[in-house]
Amino acid sequence: MDKKHIIINVGRQLGSGGHDIGRMLALDFGCKYYDRELLNLAAKESGFSEKFFEQNDEQRGFLRSLFHLHTPPVGDNSLYANKFSQENLFKFQSDAILKAAEADSCVFVGRCADYILRERKDVVNVFITASMDHRIEQIMNKQKIDRAAARKYIEQRESQRAAYYNYYTGKKWGHASSYDLCVDSSILGLQATEQFVADFIRKRFGL
Repeated sequence: MDKKHIIINVGRQLGSGGHDIGRMLALDFGCKYYDRELLNLAAKESGFSEKFFEQNDEQRGFLRSLFHLHTPPVGDNSLYANKFSQENLFKFQSDAILKAAEADSCVFVGRCADYILRERKDVVNVFITASMDHRIEQIMNKQKIDRAAARKYIEQRESQRAAYYNYYTGKKWGHASSYDLCVDSSILGLQATEQFVADFIRKRFGL
């Protein structure tokens, strides 16, 4: 019997371990894993440098400030007006997600993949959260910063992430209604949380 084609979209709070859980799910289900790898795919799809996608990754406003500082006025038919808008960078990334999802079973982390793939029937959308104390500890250890700086880092990055998601999807980032399953990884730990999510996915798809 052929392996069932499934798509797992993982939304995550900063410091919740969503990336690690996404990788474990990909191994568990034999899926391709896409996180920052999507930026490279989108760059190939568009012909633009991957740097532009990195600077625009899950945040709005980068291109507006970049062009304001470094470029002269341009006409309606220019490359900038037609191909270098933030919305078109999002479209290139969306096209890369759609193409990857069509080709293989995949785990996508962030990048509005749940919205982009909303028409597919083989999709499950998961959101990984964790307590603020747990997330602060994770960011302190990873970034080598103090507690106050870690909290500020989380709040700033999540504000950008939420604005990006809300703008492009018309939904609310992190709201339970946007996902099939929301789970706090700080309760069970990463491995047990992944097992819990994997069990849910198996039941969801009858695996």
